Amino acid sequence: MITLYKFGPGFGLPDPSPFVLKGETLLKLAGLPYEVDLKGFGKAPKGKLPYIRDEDEIVADSTFIRFHIERKYRFDFDRGFSPGQKGVAWAVEKMCEDHLYWTVIDARWFDKANFARGPAGFFKSAPAPIRPVVKTMVLRDLKKRMVGHGIGRHAKADIEELARRDLAAIAAILGDKPYLLGGEPSGADATVFGAVAACLCDIFETPVRTAAESHPNLVAYRNRMMKRFYPEFAG
Repeated sequence: MITLYKFGPGFGLPDPSPFVLKGETLLKLAGLPYEVDLKGFGKAPKGKLPYIRDEDEIVADSTFIRFHIERKYRFDFDRGFSPGQKGVAWAVEKMCEDHLYWTVIDARWFDKANFARGPAGFFKSAPAPIRPVVKTMVLRDLKKRMVGHGIGRHAKADIEELARRDLAAIAAILGDKPYLLGGEPSGADATVFGAVAACLCDIFETPVRTAAESHPNLVAYRNRMMKRFYPEFAG
């Protein structure tokens, strides 16, 4: 039995992390049985979630979880697609994970009202006397990571414009198809779903959410994926 280590439901989503959503959706796509453990963050081999334990093997990072499923279980997430389609899928995945993701982090963590609506809850388990110190340290580290990435060097309005461009690109590639590459979900849909669901999360008031909502096909896509893989969260 595979064990998936995740955060658990939050922000009205099956998991607040788009990477966890991706990893779990990949398991669902492959039809693999698994159990969930919500207490694994402290032992995460790369300091982040998700990761899985499959018998005696630990696999960290959602992309390497995919590679593991493909290798061990011989499951082809891109079956039937041309090399060109696979190239587009990979490029869109990396745009979601290495670019759009950071605009979501900026909107959630560095807007005071949105921080209070969501991420502030992560610190409730810290003892009250040290909670402000822990928050400051985490925010400082996250800001350093954003600056190191490069996106944290931009003004907020510029970051929001980058998010709008990313979302417009995803919407254009999706078009009127039910899933990114056609009539059935592929591996890339696990990534894109996680990213789009994060952008559309309705507990946050952000220009990123407004930009996502301006594309009806992205809203319908999020709803379609949620109904298919997480019906308990479908509206």
